[in-house]
Amino acid sequence: MRTATIRRDTSETKVAVTVNLDGTGVYDVKTGVGFFDHMLEQLSRHGLIDLTVRCDGDLHIDAHHTVEDVALALGSAVAQALGDKRGIRRYGDALSPMDETLTRVALDISGRPWLVWRARFSQARLGDMDTEMFQHFFHSFAQTAGITLHIETLYGENNHHIAESMFKGLARALRAAVEIDPRRADAIPSTKGTL
Repeated sequence: MRTATIRRDTSETKVAVTVNLDGTGVYDVKTGVGFFDHMLEQLSRHGLIDLTVRCDGDLHIDAHHTVEDVALALGSAVAQALGDKRGIRRYGDALSPMDETLTRVALDISGRPWLVWRARFSQARLGDMDTEMFQHFFHSFAQTAGITLHIETLYGENNHHIAESMFKGLARALRAAVEIDPRRADAIPSTKGTL
């Protein structure tokens, strides 16, 4: 099983994240930020990644450090669980519709972190989470996971739907990319021989 546990303790947060890339989408998430928990649960369920997240953060300030540090720990856990990336499909993409919203997510587990972000929100907050933190989450996650990540909301009006379509799209793209390709299960998916 491709699993990893990452702990990240700072003066701002104490984070523990466990992932199982070969799971069934079982989750147990508690960050203290309700809307963020809901999004992480979508990532787990639709990506078939078992996910446990605990975060004790400085929410008396705001949710910034909680979201950022969970993203960093989650990305690190995914990277560690992937190991040398032998046998993975490497690439994944998804069109994620949610009612009136459609988001496109494409990613490459390349070892070259990058985020292309083409999305906007029309309100500053969703529940107890600032909407500007979504871009920051995906950027931080891509950095430590070592992935090139493109997220583009093609259209949408409801801010909840926009955010949720992003996380569901990431879930489905990541599920495809980390899957073992039975035709190349012993090979690194790169002409370089390493990722």
